Amino acid sequence: MTEYWVSQGNKWCDFCKIYIANNPLSIRTHEIGKRHKDSVTKRLATMQKEGAAKEKEQQQAARALQQIEAKAKKSYQKDLENSQRNVDGDISAAPGDGWEFDSTSGYYYEKSTGLYYDSNSGFYYSDGLGKWVAQEEAYEWAKTSQTGAGQSSTSQTKPAAAVAIVPTIKGGKAPGVVVTKPLNPMRTVKGAQSAIAANKRKREDTKPKVISKEEEAALKAREAARKRMEDREKPLMGLYRSY
Repeated sequence: MTEYWVSQGNKWCDFCKIYIANNPLSIRTHEIGKRHKDSVTKRLATMQKEGAAKEKEQQQAARALQQIEAKAKKSYQKDLENSQRNVDGDISAAPGDGWEFDSTSGYYYEKSTGLYYDSNSGFYYSDGLGKWVAQEEAYEWAKTSQTGAGQSSTSQTKPAAAVAIVPTIKGGKAPGVVVTKPLNPMRTVKGAQSAIAANKRKREDTKPKVISKEEEAALKAREAARKRMEDREKPLMGLYRSY
């Protein structure tokens, strides 16, 4: 029986990133060598560092999550206390007299200035401002808006009535109601032409029209062509029979 030589191939070392002969002696020699041992040590150290960094990140994430939950719980408890105080009718959180609690929006409202007040943050809001601001800015805006509204109301006066000029005639005042404005203000000054307009008769020209020889020849040729066309179309119209 004939024997064939078979190649053993190579083996890849993942720690050293090299190929070695795929036989027990070469593999054993490589594994006990200094290069392979150093590569294995470096790989283990890198894996240990990565694991420690990952664990540290997980601890930081868990700590941040606990802080967020604690703040949310504290804010929730504070909101419950404020809502209970508002339900009981406690107005101690209002900034002053004249403020009423609006159950729809959840804020205090002052009708005279049109401002909303948030007892939690201490800020003021108005539709004219469009944002939450501090107390000084809110009251300054309210004062300015009220001053402007007062000036606009005083400046609006009734327009003076139009004085109609009545023409005088001999013997006294004109009889009847004097109309000082046009009856139809949408109508322009120049009226449109009436649909029943009388047709004006045009004056006939007494002078005969002078026709040149070329125009006369063209008219004759046109008339002859028209007659030829009529003679050609008569059989087609069924007026005459062609034998």
